[in-house]
Amino acid sequence: MVRRYYDLPSLTALAAFEASARHKSFKLAAAELNVTPGAVSRQIKSLEEELETSLFIRRPQGVELTNDAEDLYAVVSNGFGRASEVVQRIKSGSHVNKVTLACTTAFATMWLMQRMGDFWRRFPDVLVDHLILDNTRDFRRAEVDLRIRYGNGAWPDETAVKLFDETIYPVCGAGFLEAHPDCLPSKIPTLPLLHVDWLDPNWVDWDEMLRRAGISHGPLSGRRFSNFAVTLQACQENQGIAIGWDRLIHPFLDNGTLVKLTNLEMQAPGSYYLTWNDNREPTPASETLRKWLLEMAEKDLAEDMRRSEG
Repeated sequence: MVRRYYDLPSLTALAAFEASARHKSFKLAAAELNVTPGAVSRQIKSLEEELETSLFIRRPQGVELTNDAEDLYAVVSNGFGRASEVVQRIKSGSHVNKVTLACTTAFATMWLMQRMGDFWRRFPDVLVDHLILDNTRDFRRAEVDLRIRYGNGAWPDETAVKLFDETIYPVCGAGFLEAHPDCLPSKIPTLPLLHVDWLDPNWVDWDEMLRRAGISHGPLSGRRFSNFAVTLQACQENQGIAIGWDRLIHPFLDNGTLVKLTNLEMQAPGSYYLTWNDNREPTPASETLRKWLLEMAEKDLAEDMRRSEG
């Protein structure tokens, strides 16, 4: 029997693994591959036996990847993605000047889209696909060329370049401020708080912010939201206090729909970064977008300097 040249598991098993890891579900992977969930499960079991390790943690609501599976998925999805690009180029008979950029909903709607018009006018031949997701684990999908993410700048198999830091502070609607004049930071835990249930644990919540400010508090109540933009809408309607992320909400402060509450202000523990996969060769389109994003970040930092001097 001839030994497989690359000493890899079967492509069928790897395809079942990649789809299952991407969907976090054997059922959805089976639907995509047009096979039964049992067939996918058998392929995964065969792969786990060959690798002599577990790849998935089975949960009632789906599956989660083990640490070994995370490493394997990063490599397999990148390989499949690169193969897909070559296949599409061969099919089209030409090079498609396209780049996929991933970022959160909040960053896309409150920072990126206000500036993308400049990119589209200057580089009309570059097609940008926007992958807008709040679960940053999906940023590792094979088609993603560039990512804008918040955190400490250390992600496996990614090069990270810092765009800018962030400042956070409590904000509310003008009516709420009128009803709570001269409010002290120590009183914040007693007021109605608007919580954002970020999928990414790097984002600061009320508990962390108050602890960093040295403000003692018990259990925090208030309304909860899964979307930052909706939280700000509730805030503008004087429903409570939200954590304001300066890069994202400054236009709301400028037009008066949001105002700062108290003098509490601090630098966020993380920063915004532009990242890309270490194992993926950059394309001309991704290089063009990367340089433009860094240019926009430099303009933001210059504006910060003007504001501080003014």
